[in-house]
Amino acid sequence: MTGDGASVDRLRREAELATRQLIESWEEINLLYSIGEILGRTVTLSDAAATILREICDTVSAGLGAIYVHDDARGVLHAVAALGAAGEVPPIAVDDDESLVARTFRERHPVIADDATPGAAREAGVRRGAMLAVPVLWTTPQGGVPLGVVTLSAPKARAQFNAGDQKLVAAIASQIGTAIQIDRLVKTSVAQERLAHEMQMAHDLQMRLLPAPSSLAPDAECAARVEPAEHVGGDFYQLFKLGQGRVGVLIGDVSSHGYQAALIMALTMSAMAIHAQAHADPGEALAALRASLADELRETEMYLSICYVVVDPAHGTLRYANAGHPHAFVVRRDGAAERLAATDAPLGLGSNAPAVAQVPWTRGADLLVLFTDGISDARDDAGRVLGEAKVLEVVRARRADAPSRVVDGVFALLEGHMGGGVPADDQAIVVLRS
Repeated sequence: MTGDGASVDRLRREAELATRQLIESWEEINLLYSIGEILGRTVTLSDAAATILREICDTVSAGLGAIYVHDDARGVLHAVAALGAAGEVPPIAVDDDESLVARTFRERHPVIADDATPGAAREAGVRRGAMLAVPVLWTTPQGGVPLGVVTLSAPKARAQFNAGDQKLVAAIASQIGTAIQIDRLVKTSVAQERLAHEMQMAHDLQMRLLPAPSSLAPDAECAARVEPAEHVGGDFYQLFKLGQGRVGVLIGDVSSHGYQAALIMALTMSAMAIHAQAHADPGEALAALRASLADELRETEMYLSICYVVVDPAHGTLRYANAGHPHAFVVRRDGAAERLAATDAPLGLGSNAPAVAQVPWTRGADLLVLFTDGISDARDDAGRVLGEAKVLEVVRARRADAPSRVVDGVFALLEGHMGGGVPADDQAIVVLRS
């Protein structure tokens, strides 16, 4: 061949090579664009993974492929998509030293393996002959966080994958990493929204279980407020019209807060609605309540401080049974605060029938004040406890006001003391004049 002929032949080969490279580059650009569109159209990774994998395998000419995602809770990599696999693809333990997929995930570096590379048994179903494994990373300011692995195997019309294949799949894996992270954030957001909705519903339901203070009218003037530390809690009150002008007032504090405490509260209110009408004596009513709650309190290892008061203005008496509730008072016209001391241990801690005590009651002058330790034990930013004495100071200062004004004053004191902080315990108060 003459020199001119050789030059022409060389130029033709260079042109053919450039054409092939241009076609390959175009295919790669088109693939990246297509995958971007796929991820843009779909919300969840499961919707996109199979389509993305098929596009990759077509472009790289691979007969087998899989996209693995890390399951942190189980410590495994599980396939969210697989192409060409016979049957279900088993998960791979992250710490499996013989797995090429697990090694790629741990070391965060792509691997091109040939037939002689160990670990084929670990990738059963997605590996035949040569294999390309590329980590799926989520890039953060602190570095790449591994989220999964993309694998390709069984290259068509050639024995091995090359550096170009690795570079292309690495670019795609970066997009997949973004999709996985978005998928997780969406699921977390949806779960949080659902939980918030359910918690709000639980809170609303619990608040509806509490009776309206106006239900005692015209026999008594009453105000009450409950603020759970969580959406639902274990502080509660109950009000009963008992006939002939008598009223019953109950306050309870379950030894925890949250869902379990709310369950005990609901059971208590349901049972007490029956026992308060069936037993005129407060001690007998609490004894019946103890029997109703015994199994549940024992199984949950919880207890319940509770004070049940029956006010009889016509006879000028207040009779009560107090199962371990510390904050129960009658505030007299002159401001003296008489404690309604505990007559027995909290329900769930003792087995004796609650004793009954009686004190005088002056119609229209005396004030019944019951509150839980979430109020008196509230802390400020420095950890200082509010204290029972300060609560009683507010009650004394407003003792001639309507009960609603007394409750407002106590919560204004609380808010000022806590400075907008989140309460560590449920808070409840009932104030009554009859």
